[in-house]
Amino acid sequence: MKSRIISIFILVATLFVSNGYSQEGDAKSNIQTYTPSKLLNKGQWDIKWFNNLYTETKFADSNGDSQDKLRENYFTSTVEVFTGVSENNRINVGAIIEFRSNTVGGRQALSVFSFDDTSTDRKGLTSIAPAIKWQPIENVGNFSVQTAIHIPLVSNESENNVFLDQSSWIFQNRFFYDYTLPNGKWQLFTELNTEYSFGEETSFANDTFLLVPAVFMSYFPSDKSTVLGFVQHSQRFGNFTQDYTALGFGGKYQLSKVLNLEVLYSKFVRGTDNGLGQSFNLGLRALF
Repeated sequence: MKSRIISIFILVATLFVSNGYSQEGDAKSNIQTYTPSKLLNKGQWDIKWFNNLYTETKFADSNGDSQDKLRENYFTSTVEVFTGVSENNRINVGAIIEFRSNTVGGRQALSVFSFDDTSTDRKGLTSIAPAIKWQPIENVGNFSVQTAIHIPLVSNESENNVFLDQSSWIFQNRFFYDYTLPNGKWQLFTELNTEYSFGEETSFANDTFLLVPAVFMSYFPSDKSTVLGFVQHSQRFGNFTQDYTALGFGGKYQLSKVLNLEVLYSKFVRGTDNGLGQSFNLGLRALF
């Protein structure tokens, strides 16, 4: 099954790359143009496959003091599909689907890709979300909002002490803004993610609010590549409280006129009532 999925992905990526390079003429890189703040024109499509592997070996208690623990690993694969639907290019609609594979008990980080059926792992589709992305201010094209309702596909959050995903619904709003410096080589991108979890009384996240501000600074050594650094903070409050702060870096490269590659790394440097670990991210984005 794993090899079949990889083969399908390679085939799709090859088709995207071939299509991109078969077009005549040079096109401006979309890495700078189509940031998360930028909406699509009517009829355009944006497909993103983003993979996150988070592995932790420490836990920060309510005082912020950390202690060692057996390794836990959480893999999330997200597919986002959006298209432009409005004549004024201010409204996009789409959907978000998440698959997760988690392992506990001190297993190695890459055990999430083994897809074993044991008492120390869980996996499966965990949520689907209809979404809309819109530009609230007509003459400010670099500010947008993405609103989504995440519908849980998980009935039991934990089985055999293995957590898969929260079983509550999530009302999510993400606010995006970017600013490119006049020389065109530097770009500041900011995001504020807000979430309200509700519905499932047995969920740890029920009736909690989540605020996640993040700041990214990108440098463009060429029009087809960028390197970046970022800081992110997560704060949950309500019936359950926890927080963490993460620092990271990464880069993006335009493989073709259609396909972009993104690689990110982050480290959780502090937190309270939260795990402390590292996150490895790989994403592919097709824009056409």
